[in-house]
Amino acid sequence: MGRARRARKIAATAAYGGGGLAAGIGAVGMLGYGLLKAEARVARRLVGQPFEGAPDDNGTYGAGAGDPVELLVLGDSSAAGMGADHRYQTVGAIIANGVSALTGRPVRLTNTAVIGAESSGLELQLANALDQVPRPHVAVIMIGANDVTHRIDKSVAVRHLEDTVRRLHELGTEVVVGTCPDLGTIQPIPQPLRLLGRRWSRDLAAAQTVAVVEAGGRTVSLGDLLGPEFAERPHEMFSADRFHPSPAGYARAAAALLPSVYAALGVWAGAPTDERVPDTRRGEGVGPVAVAAEYAVRDPGTEVSATEIAGQSRGPRGRWAVLMRRPHKAVPDRQDERVEADEIDATDLVTVDDAVASYGIEGDGVGESESNATPPDPAARHTIDTD
Repeated sequence: MGRARRARKIAATAAYGGGGLAAGIGAVGMLGYGLLKAEARVARRLVGQPFEGAPDDNGTYGAGAGDPVELLVLGDSSAAGMGADHRYQTVGAIIANGVSALTGRPVRLTNTAVIGAESSGLELQLANALDQVPRPHVAVIMIGANDVTHRIDKSVAVRHLEDTVRRLHELGTEVVVGTCPDLGTIQPIPQPLRLLGRRWSRDLAAAQTVAVVEAGGRTVSLGDLLGPEFAERPHEMFSADRFHPSPAGYARAAAALLPSVYAALGVWAGAPTDERVPDTRRGEGVGPVAVAAEYAVRDPGTEVSATEIAGQSRGPRGRWAVLMRRPHKAVPDRQDERVEADEIDATDLVTVDDAVASYGIEGDGVGESESNATPPDPAARHTIDTD
């Protein structure tokens, strides 16, 4: 079964309340499970000493006129900022400062993330956050690694995440989810545990994408965002425990999430440099959400969000989604950019016109180029006024 089909199946099981078996045990058998437990103990000894906590990054960032933009951060230790030296180095603080810089307004960050949290803890985190901020503008969620390491059934983990996103969506809050990181990039973890961790975390990330988009949010693949840098500069990109990101690692994750937060808030709407138009030269396009999720898992920094084609939100293979690739390396020249896009081989992601031709969609609103892909309209929700 391919990853796209597994993602659809996991998300569907989550939606209908299934699940309950420990993730992956059936795939490796009880003998293999015993081996994994032994290797996990070795990995814990190899990974450095854990930190006592994370900086408290709650508060107001930036300055300007108008009421503050309300930003929530939910999730696990990566969302809490474990491994950062001070509050300004966390993902939440970097995003808050970035939003303030672009909007010209202060940003109030409310971070209720919990170190060691699984997806099942998101409900309580959200309740605690809403006690402080009843109607947040945007929420950033980073979750999934502990669901993998604790062998939580993927459909159960996805259901908790989907419920949280749906609740926020009903409040009019835009949601950006950083999907489960690729645990196969953590070098101190031995094989075959690292290989299985890669498969489980990527499967979970793809399923998270399907469920989050269905619930009204958007996702950004974190994947092996730090993988190459870990191999080249492990002391720079990872913190002293050799597991959590360093301040430089958190800056990289925040840089991947920030463009999607901007898009969710609508602060780029109508601008000449609006990046909401898929660029086929970079391997962007539209397609079924499960297919977009599969490609996003392979390419960290990739955003997946809902879209419409000819006024229709769903096609023969499920909900339509648009995949946007955020450059995470030095800006390439046009030739290099084309080669990189070809390497993704996103043959199931097409322009709007191609989708209409392939699936025989009828309806109004389809023009002559992919620029007619309709992204989620933030104007009816918490669009930020920068005037």
